[in-house]
Amino acid sequence: MCHSEDSQPPAAPNRGQVAEHGAFELTASDGTVFSAYQAVPAEPNGKSVVILPDVRGVHPYYRELVQRFAEAGFTTVAIDYYGRTEGTGTRDDSFDWQKYFPQLEATEIALDVAAAADHLREVAPGPVFSVGFCFGGSQSWRLSASDLGLAGVIGFYGQPKLVEDVIDEFSAPLLLLIAGADVATTQVEFQDFAGKLEASGKTYEMNVYDAAPHSFFDRAFGEWAEACDDAWKRVLDFTERHGAPLPVA
Repeated sequence: MCHSEDSQPPAAPNRGQVAEHGAFELTASDGTVFSAYQAVPAEPNGKSVVILPDVRGVHPYYRELVQRFAEAGFTTVAIDYYGRTEGTGTRDDSFDWQKYFPQLEATEIALDVAAAADHLREVAPGPVFSVGFCFGGSQSWRLSASDLGLAGVIGFYGQPKLVEDVIDEFSAPLLLLIAGADVATTQVEFQDFAGKLEASGKTYEMNVYDAAPHSFFDRAFGEWAEACDDAWKRVLDFTERHGAPLPVA
């Protein structure tokens, strides 16, 4: 797992205010009701984000992270993965994610992301991006191959092995933010992944934070503050470039 209750998501530069935030529930197209957490910015930037957490779903770290994204101007929703197996509810450090994690399916996660994206488009019309961490980073990249109409997909320290079967279907731009000292995935795997994206002509950007550990995006790791700041700048730049309004037909 990536983050504990001691983890603290870093804030974006020039942070603003959050108008409102809180837990709620969404319903996927297959009828599954699942937990989610939303934050609305006081000054919206016209773009929205669906956050895909690590293996424990909407853990306290991600409830705070939703607010950090709202401070950056994004209307943001984090989704929980366990509506089909454990129902709705909170996911703190005591949640037995290992019991339910093997039952997760990428196709069902995509249904939940679709529900979140549809909700965001209703409350804040505009481009929608996915941002994932660890397992969620993999699932975010995988959504480049979906038909959800995402403007871009962003992943922190994901695992290429979970997405390489759909590379040929990728269409949305990808941003890969990689820990140089990731214990879950070797740098050779990341470089091979980038090579396959390059060979397939996919639109992607990758940055490796040398010596940074898995889960470096955390204010509790003070020595990685510069990496956190740089990651935020890359996220903001990526979403600005790929979030331009679509031309009117």
